[in-house]
Amino acid sequence: MQIAKVRGNVVSTQKEPSLRGAKLLLLQLVDEEGQPLPKYEVAADNVGAGVDEWVLVSCGSAARIVQGNEQRPLDAVVVAIIDSVRIEDRLIYSKKDQYR
Repeated sequence: MQIAKVRGNVVSTQKEPSLRGAKLLLLQLVDEEGQPLPKYEVAADNVGAGVDEWVLVSCGSAARIVQGNEQRPLDAVVVAIIDSVRIEDRLIYSKKDQYR
């Protein structure tokens, strides 16, 4: 799993039929200091994440283990919205502080 920030939505009117109803998000991966990396991922959203939220994304074959995605051609799925990230004694991210 990786930590990423939701940058936006991906809308597609023509797609593989099994993807109908799947909400797709554009994610930017972040490093251990919370800094954005120059790497993006499109992921299906199973938890209702919104723009600017930090999320946990599962990639690869693990993305298809999530219930309801077994038959979808997915390589990444948002599996959690992050409340906070702490490394040792340092707070890297807090959702509560994000909206102050």
